[in-house]
Amino acid sequence: MTEHSLRVLIVDQNLIRASILEDGLREAGYRDLIVVRDMQNLLRRIIDEEPDVILIDLENPNRDVLEQMFQVSRVVRKPVAMFVDQSDRSAIEAAIDAGVGAYVVDGLRKERVQSIVDMTISRFRAFEKLRAELDDTRQQLQDRKLIDRAKGILMKQRGVGEERAYEMMRKAAMDANLRLAQVAQSVITAAELLK
Repeated sequence: MTEHSLRVLIVDQNLIRASILEDGLREAGYRDLIVVRDMQNLLRRIIDEEPDVILIDLENPNRDVLEQMFQVSRVVRKPVAMFVDQSDRSAIEAAIDAGVGAYVVDGLRKERVQSIVDMTISRFRAFEKLRAELDDTRQQLQDRKLIDRAKGILMKQRGVGEERAYEMMRKAAMDANLRLAQVAQSVITAAELLK
């Protein structure tokens, strides 16, 4: 999918400001644009529209509106750029924590829209890559703990060394076409049942 074939959803209650974003996107070659002006049931609407990128223009948002937008960013897991006229440090930090890829203060100009969308997508991809790596590392650590615990159980119950206990689990995993961590969990579960 090329960047210009992306489905872009614009959230903006102000018709004039939304048209600036629309014009900037159209001039950059984007064609699949959805404009949402009603903030009621916003999350449901975004989920239903299935956008690839979300641009939120909030003019002068209050804390409740900002928190609703940050919630959208956390739940939807799409590249999100947020345009505001004024902000403070805590709002910027909250936006970053919520996964907003670009938080643009007083910068709504159609000439900038393309570069902001590009940066938002790039930051989102980098963030998602880091998230996937973190999830993978956590899973590996969890698997390692299971395997070590299962090895300890086998060593104690079977009177074998660590290497032999590992080989027993590895062979069982290969024979059953399972991951080693799955076999380790089975060993742990069986040991707990036989207590």
